[in-house]
Amino acid sequence: MGESAHIAVVDDEPDIRGLVQNYLTRHGFAVSQAEGGAALRALMAERPVDLVILDVNMPEQDGVSIARELRAAGRVGIIMLTANSDSVDKVVGLEVGADDYVTKPFDPRELLARVRSVLRRAATPEAPAATLGREVVVGEVRLNLDSRKMFAADGSEMPLTAMEFDLLRTFVEHPNRVLTRDQLLDLAHSKEPDVFDRSVDTRIVRLRQKVEKDPRRPQALKTVRGAGYMFVPARTGL
Repeated sequence: MGESAHIAVVDDEPDIRGLVQNYLTRHGFAVSQAEGGAALRALMAERPVDLVILDVNMPEQDGVSIARELRAAGRVGIIMLTANSDSVDKVVGLEVGADDYVTKPFDPRELLARVRSVLRRAATPEAPAATLGREVVVGEVRLNLDSRKMFAADGSEMPLTAMEFDLLRTFVEHPNRVLTRDQLLDLAHSKEPDVFDRSVDTRIVRLRQKVEKDPRRPQALKTVRGAGYMFVPARTGL
């Protein structure tokens, strides 16, 4: 995908949209602007979008609800823009499926680095069907390591963000081993030091909702108190 990716900047502030568009365009990306959810939907109906940079606080439709719609509809990358320095908007954004976030005011260089990171994680070629490629059982689901897709017991595809896949892949590559948050960040996110470390907890909670029979009593993604997390493979194997 690389620098040819099409990026949509969704923000009700024209100055922010223009700043982001100009900076990313100078670095080789195709960038379009949208002032809200309706404009974004119209844009995506005309041309595929690879990544959406999405403001959280907008007057007509907030960014969280837009992110939820985007994640339900497909695999587009999502980076949230938030004006809050605390973790509330960040965690909420991650819970609805955003891949990353940037806090306003932001350094355009930081945004560029995060854009490239999300696109890089999403760039692995996909196999054409669930039956192709290496698969591993994680709780109640099957994770296809080659297609980067996750499937329920009935064969239906389940939504999975790029960061969620990276986290699950890290677990299955290190079965029955306790991994700390720092280790998970290093192994799953290419040692990017600016990733929000507590987001690991949020993503694991969200993943348990998808892979565990009873998320309150996880059997596949277990918490090791005071140490970290551990993936326990199913006894029956593949």
